[in-house]
Amino acid sequence: MKNRTAKFLVLSIVCVFSLCVVVFSLMTYIMNKRSAEAIGELGALYMADMSKQAATHFGTAMELRVSQVSALTDAVPPSGNQSPAQARVALRNIARLRGFDHLALCGQDGSFEMLYGAQMQAEDPAAFLGSVERGEENMSAGIDEFGNRLVLMAIPAAYPMEGEKQSLALVAALPITYISETLSLDADKEMIYYCIIDKEGDFIIRDSSITEENYFQRVYDRYDSVNGMSGEQYLAELRGAMQSKQNYTSQFTIEGERRYLYFTCLPFSDWYLLLFMPYGQLDQTVNALGNSWVWAAVLSGVAILLALAVVFAVYLWMTRKQMRELEEAKRLAEYASKAKSEFLSNMSHDIRTPMNGIVGMTAIASANLDNRQQVQSCLKKIDLSSRHLLGLINDILDMSKIESGKLELHMENISLPDTIRSVINIVQPQATAKNQRLYVYVRDVPCEQIVCDSVRFSQILLNLLGNAVKFTPDGGTIVLSCNEELSPKGEDYIRLLISVKDTGIGMTEEFQKKIFDAFAREDSERVQKTEGTGLGMAITKYIVDALHGSIDVTSKLNAGTEFIITLDCERATENEMRLPEWDVLVAEGDERTREDAALALRSLGCRAECVADGEAAISALKARPDGYPIILLDRELGGMEDLSLVRRVGEVCGKGSLLLLLTAADRNSAEQAAKEAGVAGAIHKPIFRSDLYQSLKPFTGEDGSAAAVGGAHSYDFTGRRILLAEDNDLNREIAQELLSEVGF
Repeated sequence: MKNRTAKFLVLSIVCVFSLCVVVFSLMTYIMNKRSAEAIGELGALYMADMSKQAATHFGTAMELRVSQVSALTDAVPPSGNQSPAQARVALRNIARLRGFDHLALCGQDGSFEMLYGAQMQAEDPAAFLGSVERGEENMSAGIDEFGNRLVLMAIPAAYPMEGEKQSLALVAALPITYISETLSLDADKEMIYYCIIDKEGDFIIRDSSITEENYFQRVYDRYDSVNGMSGEQYLAELRGAMQSKQNYTSQFTIEGERRYLYFTCLPFSDWYLLLFMPYGQLDQTVNALGNSWVWAAVLSGVAILLALAVVFAVYLWMTRKQMRELEEAKRLAEYASKAKSEFLSNMSHDIRTPMNGIVGMTAIASANLDNRQQVQSCLKKIDLSSRHLLGLINDILDMSKIESGKLELHMENISLPDTIRSVINIVQPQATAKNQRLYVYVRDVPCEQIVCDSVRFSQILLNLLGNAVKFTPDGGTIVLSCNEELSPKGEDYIRLLISVKDTGIGMTEEFQKKIFDAFAREDSERVQKTEGTGLGMAITKYIVDALHGSIDVTSKLNAGTEFIITLDCERATENEMRLPEWDVLVAEGDERTREDAALALRSLGCRAECVADGEAAISALKARPDGYPIILLDRELGGMEDLSLVRRVGEVCGKGSLLLLLTAADRNSAEQAAKEAGVAGAIHKPIFRSDLYQSLKPFTGEDGSAAAVGGAHSYDFTGRRILLAEDNDLNREIAQELLSEVGF
């Protein structure tokens, strides 16, 4: 699948690249062609305008000069009264005033009689004479005796000449450079140049770059091609335009360079203006523009290809990522399937064991109904097996809710002391059965009322403590610690730190990485005989995450495990708790419990003095003549059943002090004996601030001193009636029996 996707992407990139190259190349070719055509069209328009401008300017200038020559004949009429000599003098004077360099009379034979200036003659005498004989105003090319070329302007006029001859025309002349100056075009010589030819192709005026004498011969000699035509075809078209006196345009190639030609007739003459535009600079401009298009196309193509490459790369990366995720999901699914199969395999044993116990003990009890002791033993075992089976079923149902997303939290105000104490009451018998020491320490917990889900909070503690008891050998130690810190969420929250540490079998580093996975159990002989579903820690992790907390584990093989839970809980409303400034003596064997009790008493306003054993307590009492109003005495300082220390302390402190026992939560035996020994009450461990307040508050007199009140509250519901609504027959029977036992 990967190889096919990679090949497809590579092939796609190659195809897109090829398509981009073809498209941009075609676009570049079309744009260059269109640019060349556009420049050609602009050149034609430019040349037509320049030709029109030159022809108009030339016609205007020549018309002015011809009219000036005609004005000579008007000023000095051939048939005037003056003598020939006087007429010649007048003609010379007026011609010089008009700026003419030469003035002559043209005879019948075409010869010139010079009135002033160097001797001159027409370059084409026959054509010149024919035009004069026809009585036409004529402008032709001429040459003086020094070889300087001239512009001859002839006006028919019959003046007397030497030898009693009559002239055909009055001829004035200017240097040929006058035409160049008249046709001075406002154009760059590199962009445009011009020449003037006659009908035979001879150059009247030519560009300095032209060495030939005749334009027609130049075409034969040098023109490579003329708009796809041969030289003869081109000259035939050109002569046709001359005869019809029409404008003519064409393109030709000379010495490898394209040039543009514009041909037009000049007025008052048989001359023709040729304007040439070399395409050298234009071609450079077109080529530069084409190169710009090429580079723009290349850069655009590269940018598009880079963008496509990035898109394809991202797509390939995402595809591979999805493939990895699919493979990971497949692996996890296979792992989950395997775990569930192993779970069902294990559960088949774990469920059958309590079920067999329930069925077997029920059969034994039914067979021994007359033996009360046997029946009680069976019922006790049935109860244990039922509780174990209920725990298994609860874990399975909770995990099912978690996987379906239906496990919800119900936030409410809860009491930390009540919650922790109820959990300890459940776990303590299990620890006692394995001869384990269970210590609970509460350090610096000023806020005991929080907003949390009490059921799920208890479930977290039960799972952690239950595992600690389960995986800690007989005689081991389990420690539950709880303390508070400032929460980063603000003053309305507290950060609750809970630690459960044991001296159990520990875990390997590999198993620590997957301990929070569902159905995860370490595959080791150490845990094979330990009952469990492998769901407890997965459920715990989910609940902690749902409460926006964190759970961490540190463990070492055969050296114990510690779980640390961090929760940011909202504060619940609490009443202010203050006690009188009593001096309280705390006699407690466990150092951490002793420190916790002293810290809690000080937070309530009391002064606490702590001792570690019974003898130190008696010594402290003897050293204080006025005694202590309140004495908190650890029951285990004198042993479980031995109350001799209690009696000795009672004798030393006298009746002016109140003696309260600090006892474990499950120690309720010998209460009557303790009362007879002078004990006013008991405070259960772990010691919470609220517990101390509630236990000591009743002993506060009106003046703030300690007042002895004896006995614990007892309740009697005999004769009271209660309405029970329950649709399940078995549950209704159980509830009715339990309520009846307390007098309802």
